[in-house]
Amino acid sequence: MEALIHIQKTFDKINFIEKRVSNREFEDCIFKNCDFSNSDFSNNTFMDCQFIDCNLSLTKLIGTNLKTVEFINSKLMGIEFHTCNDFLFNVSFQDCVIDYSSFTNKKMPKTKFTNCSLKEVNFTSCNLTNTVFDNCNLDNAIFNETELKEVNFITAYNYKIDPEFNPMRKAKFSTQGIPGLLEKYDIKIQ
Repeated sequence: MEALIHIQKTFDKINFIEKRVSNREFEDCIFKNCDFSNSDFSNNTFMDCQFIDCNLSLTKLIGTNLKTVEFINSKLMGIEFHTCNDFLFNVSFQDCVIDYSSFTNKKMPKTKFTNCSLKEVNFTSCNLTNTVFDNCNLDNAIFNETELKEVNFITAYNYKIDPEFNPMRKAKFSTQGIPGLLEKYDIKIQ
């Protein structure tokens, strides 16, 4: 990872715990079984990359570009995605643990979260238009002034969303999820 530009490379079983990598470009790269926990990846660019079976928990991404980056079966706890560069920010997550992370103020339309744990994730002031939360645990996730237009929550669970503070025109919910929309009213649904 010493070179400044990496194109179509596969990084396998890299152990980079608590290290710093900055001012690098990764294009069409695959990271497999890597441990980058507690590292500093600030000011890098990742374009068309995949992270598979990786641990990126508590990794710093200040000023980092994530342009069409897929995270698959990876651990991403406590990441402050809101510090990433906004330009062309595009991510997707499948079978990931993203607990305690923050996407505050991110524009993330059409993002896909599939089979993910999103406990206490902060989505305050995000634009999540047309996003899909497929079989995701949103326990104590924070939605405040979040654009939820046409978001699919049909198979999501444990969410608590106040419709008065989150625009959600044409959002989709299952009947089992209705209590998560009415919790502040302290009513019982049977």
